[in-house]
This record gives sequence, structure tokens and C-alpha cells, in this order.
Amino acid sequence: MISRRAFLGALGAASGAGILNSRQGIGSPTSGRGHPSIQEPPYALVLGSVQDGGMPQAGCYSDACDRAREQTPRYVTSLALVLPERARPQSRRFYLVDASPDLRQQMDLIDEPAFRSRAQARRPFDGIFLTHAHMGHYLGLALLGREGLGIAPTPCYCSAEMRRFLTENGPWSLMVREGRLHFPDIEPDRWMDVDGAFQVKMTPVPHRPEFSDTVTFQFRGLRRTLLYLPDIDAWNRWDLRVEDVVNDVDVALLDGAFFRPEEVPGRRIEDIPHPMIPDTMTRLESLTREGKRIVFTHLNNTNPALDEESPEAEQIRRRGFEIAREGAVYPL
Repeated sequence: MISRRAFLGALGAASGAGILNSRQGIGSPTSGRGHPSIQEPPYALVLGSVQDGGMPQAGCYSDACDRAREQTPRYVTSLALVLPERARPQSRRFYLVDASPDLRQQMDLIDEPAFRSRAQARRPFDGIFLTHAHMGHYLGLALLGREGLGIAPTPCYCSAEMRRFLTENGPWSLMVREGRLHFPDIEPDRWMDVDGAFQVKMTPVPHRPEFSDTVTFQFRGLRRTLLYLPDIDAWNRWDLRVEDVVNDVDVALLDGAFFRPEEVPGRRIEDIPHPMIPDTMTRLESLTREGKRIVFTHLNNTNPALDEESPEAEQIRRRGFEIAREGAVYPL
């Protein structure tokens, strides 16, 4: 089992850019309890930052993928939310946002003794939020089912279409029949209280609907609101202005799959549509100057910005944006 301490140490050594950087939202390297980067809740912890296929990606033997094999891999986009329990302020509540294929390793990054005790008791999460039915966002549920951890009954917050998909298709349907997953009602575009710990708002976004629709989540904690929007086809296909949505939050984690359309040889970008990072920066750069934290996540394995020494990564930083990294902490 890799500890978060070991992972962050390796990641910092690999990047050479100093992951424990306050601009990246990280806490101090160590706390009084000896755990790296642990902060008092509430906070969001980045568990992964790359596109569904991971980094390195299967069948990819580019220089970038080979470097990832030799150094520290990047995990598929996901978050953990760590919140206090109001009745017992010293206790923790843990929520998972998207269940990626890398979930086994990602759970090790939640370096909280309470989480590990709860995982041993088969109840690691107080709730799971799912954005849609593309492989990087729900396949990890299988690791929590009968052949894996065998979790205790856990709320799953998702759209009605996503609920239908999980209920009607195996192996997820077995988790539903066994009572491991149940689905609280959550209405689109309305704030909902979750366990008295925080609020959430789910909003539909346009993205390839092969199996389900796609949603984004906003999480409102005691002090800050965070937007998690890892997938969208194009900003101009949304019935909302991304500028307005981002302006209403403190931190926005946005789809940063591609830097330029010609990145993926042998495939048409029209078949895998996402906004290009430079276009998103042009739309939102004025908001970074006003202090909004805008963080690109869900980067494809071909995206040159994954290399922190690249001109593309430097351009992102120079224009006031950030790139998500595993282990980054964003207070709520």
C-alpha cells in the first residue's frame, strides 16, 4: 500500500516543481500528527487529474507515457471530500467524487486514520457522486462490490439517467440489488443539503450521451464553493455561460483534456470533443485576474501540459491558471 506521504514525495521528486506550493492549494508538508499535507476539514483532495485512460495509457509508448511508467503515474480524475461531522467536530466524513479505475491506489492517498479504520470496516465513504457513465468516472465502483471491498450501504448521488444505467446493467446492478448502493433524490439546478455537512448542486452539461447524461457538481462548504466539471463537449453548446458559473465559485476544476486538436494521431477530435485549454483561458482569464482559482483537470495522456517543464504548462501558469495534481488540497 502506497502512503500519501510516499506518493507525494515521489511526485514532488518527479515534477521538480514543488508540489507543496501554496498556490496549488496544498497545506504544509507535515502536520503535528506526522501526516503530510493534512488539514482540518472541510477540504477537497485531488485524487486524480488525467483523462479516463490514465497516465500512462494502455498501448501508449510515447516519451511522456514512458516517463510516467518510470516515475510516478498520474491517476484518473477524481476528488475526495473530507468534512467534519457536526455532532462530533473531531470526526471526519468522507465522500468520493467520481469512481475511477484507479480507485484502489487513490484511496491510499486519503491519509486520514479515520478513513482507513472505516475502510477496514467496509464503509469508507459517506456518499459517492458520479458525473456520468464514461469509463473513467464509474468503473471504480466495481472495486467496492462483492468481489472487492464489499461496501456497506452507501448513498450514490447522480442523475436519473445514471441511476437507470447502474440499476439496469451489471455488474453495477448487483451492487444495487444487494443494497450496497442506493440513490437519494437530487434535483438538477437546486442546492441540496448533504448530511448537514455541506451543500451540493448538480447541473447537466452537454457531453457524449452514449450511456447516460453528464452533470457537473458544485460543492459549498463552510467558507468556499468548488466547481467540479471534468467533461463537456464545448462551452458554446452549454445553455449556461461558463463565465457566469465560474464567477459564482471560489475554485473551478475544469475540463482540460486537450491543449490543441491535433494531439491525438489517427483519431478525429470531433469523435472525442472537449474544449481546448487556450480557448478556455481566453474566455476566463479576466476571472483569474480577479482572484478566481481555475484549475485544469482530466488532461489526456497526449496533453503537453502534463509536463510541468513544457512551454504549454508555463503558459498556463503565466496566465494565472493551474493544473490539477494528485494530493492537492482545496479548503471548503
